[in-house]
Amino acid sequence: MNYWLVKSEPLTYSIEQFKDDKTTLWDGVRNYQARNFLQAMTLGDLAFFYHSNTKVPGIVGLGKVSQTQVIDPTQFNPQSPYFDPKSSPDSPRWFTVELVYVKTFAQVISLAQLKEQFKGEDFALVKKGNRLSVMPVPEKIAQKILTQKIFSGV
Repeated sequence: MNYWLVKSEPLTYSIEQFKDDKTTLWDGVRNYQARNFLQAMTLGDLAFFYHSNTKVPGIVGLGKVSQTQVIDPTQFNPQSPYFDPKSSPDSPRWFTVELVYVKTFAQVISLAQLKEQFKGEDFALVKKGNRLSVMPVPEKIAQKILTQKIFSGV
């Protein structure tokens, strides 16, 4: 199993919406490196759900990859902000995954807490200037978060 982090602004798509929806396509990603990470995901991988652009940014919950190599439908919709005129159904450029909701954490694991515990060379999220919306989480770090050894209330 691999571990990932997916970011969303809570006003755009929140952990509460994810919980209500039960599943979601992680569509609209328009960065090639983030897209490549989405394409590297496998069934059953876990994804930490991160709220960005909020008063206390941080990890708020967990999802699981339930479908891989999904063609992102937003690339074909001219009304979508994620429309890509260079994409076609015969030659799509953007792929995504479907995630199923797993849990909401009892409290936010804030970016400040993560920066206290991890170094940028170990965890890309805390590296200065990193703005990717999808990224891998090293297993050692994922296990520390999941086993509550460094954070209470997860």
